[in-house]
Amino acid sequence: MFSFRSNFFSNLLSGGYASALKLNLPPVESIDIEETPEKRARTLKHLIKANHINHSIIYHHLEFHNHAPHILGTAYFLGANVDQLMDIYEKESKDLEPWEDSPSEISRHDWRDYLGRREYQRAWIDFFEDQLVQFGYDWRELLDDFLYSGKQPLINNLIAGLAHPLIHLGFALELASPTVAIESLALVASFYNHQHIYLDDPSYTKPSPWSSQDPFQVIQKVHQDSRLDSFFQKPGEDNYAPLTEDKEKEVILLEYWNSWTVTDPKAQFEAAQRAAVALLVGSHERKHKFDFFLVHILTSSHAVRVVAPLIRATYHVPLLRQWWLFLLSAYIGQLRPAVDKSRISNVNLAGRDWKWVADRAVNGKWAQDAHFVKACRSMQEAAKTWGDEDEYFLKAAVKLSDEFDGWGGFSASSEDEAEATASNIGFAARHHG
Repeated sequence: MFSFRSNFFSNLLSGGYASALKLNLPPVESIDIEETPEKRARTLKHLIKANHINHSIIYHHLEFHNHAPHILGTAYFLGANVDQLMDIYEKESKDLEPWEDSPSEISRHDWRDYLGRREYQRAWIDFFEDQLVQFGYDWRELLDDFLYSGKQPLINNLIAGLAHPLIHLGFALELASPTVAIESLALVASFYNHQHIYLDDPSYTKPSPWSSQDPFQVIQKVHQDSRLDSFFQKPGEDNYAPLTEDKEKEVILLEYWNSWTVTDPKAQFEAAQRAAVALLVGSHERKHKFDFFLVHILTSSHAVRVVAPLIRATYHVPLLRQWWLFLLSAYIGQLRPAVDKSRISNVNLAGRDWKWVADRAVNGKWAQDAHFVKACRSMQEAAKTWGDEDEYFLKAAVKLSDEFDGWGGFSASSEDEAEATASNIGFAARHHG
């Protein structure tokens, strides 16, 4: 066991790990909204461009993310009609904000100096649109150049900002949208943070005192680790920065980050997506709301599924490990709730199928909640990818669709949580009580 792990990490540090192991999956179903003549696709294209022109990608004191492309794209794939897409856009627009000028412009020679500065979001958009011209309007070449370039490539920090740059990039590729692609680059540039160092610097990858190839086994060990009990007193967004800024917390986080040894990326990613579903649905009790931060683990896992087949193979496993770092951060930050898979396996489908789930997502009470709709489709796509013989993904999606009543897990007080939720994700909760 020890000699294997020694060789494993030696190969990883020398670059052999990334080059030898690939996440061998076919691309997901996608469309080209720029070229598809069908009316729904044309409507989607126009609404995404209208959002891009009229609304900033970050709003509410530069804290919240513009999810319009996410919910519009997801609703489209789930069968929403033109009127429903228009209604979604109208609802999203009520919570978004117009663009504001940045303090200055960004140019090719100094763009890295502005990484992580959200107040330059408009300048980032302008910069990448200008660069698109330099690449002859080939947006895929634009992505290649900026995602992979330099010793600290942007692709190693897609989990910044609750993994929204990764999720946004997934939608850019699923929709073949240069507009969303530019926004994804602007998001990773705006939210760029020090987490990239764990992928950029190989010294952070080293043998852990305990290891497993099973992600759920690692999650269970995290749940049981008493060292983490004193880390945080309440869940929420304030818990993420301390995990890497506090050295004591960072050591334990990285111990578990390194404890998941990836030797079979495809099989282990399937297990990881099943674990992501378990974290969201298997941790839920009816008396509580579903966790807003844990849902990002699931929806970002779908983004990994979309992005991996379309990027350089040398980044397959680093992308998977980057997402694993996000999973651990979110799970620890949300106080490591107990996860019971039987809450999924014991679901009585009672004839409910994926058509029923899609109907709830597109026509139900929460059809304008971006994160709910994305979660439903993420599970449906996971079922398509891996097969669903035990109906695990379907049962989880049915349970979510049946029991969903808004999002929880915020650091706000219970009195303010509903308002904070509605403001954050721009959905119809305030109209449904």
